[in-house]
Amino acid sequence: MSAVFGRRRRLVALLAWTLLSAITLGATPAQADDVTVNVDEARVIKLPERVATIVIGNPLIADATLQSGGILVVTGKGFGATNLLALDRSGRVVMDKTVQVLGASTSSDLVIVFKGVERESYSCAPDCERRLTLGDSQAYFTSILTQSGTRATQAQTPPAR
Repeated sequence: MSAVFGRRRRLVALLAWTLLSAITLGATPAQADDVTVNVDEARVIKLPERVATIVIGNPLIADATLQSGGILVVTGKGFGATNLLALDRSGRVVMDKTVQVLGASTSSDLVIVFKGVERESYSCAPDCERRLTLGDSQAYFTSILTQSGTRATQAQTPPAR
């Protein structure tokens, strides 16, 4: 009986040690070299000296714009993770980071409405307006995108003389 109890105790101790190791060694949500940004938001990063080229692994997930003074602006474009490389003039990697793009920030004015399985997003501050958000139903998303495109085109068209 004591042999079974001892074996069971060792098994529980091993399981606890394994779980604790996983939590402390690798299950951290963001490593020090990660850049976390929300969809449709930007994050400013200070670059190391002598950066000549910026490479984004998947431009559908994130975009990067180099500014003067060694500043890089990273914008979240779609959900997921990609990498960001900074190269010097000789092509050596001087920075290598993972860019993690998360869902839109949950601001107090965001309202999500489900009509069955169809999702619609609204910004309500104080009146509710339709909001273009990844993950909304295709018909809703396309309708807002079309209206926004038409409005942008009209804003860029010079007035008739």
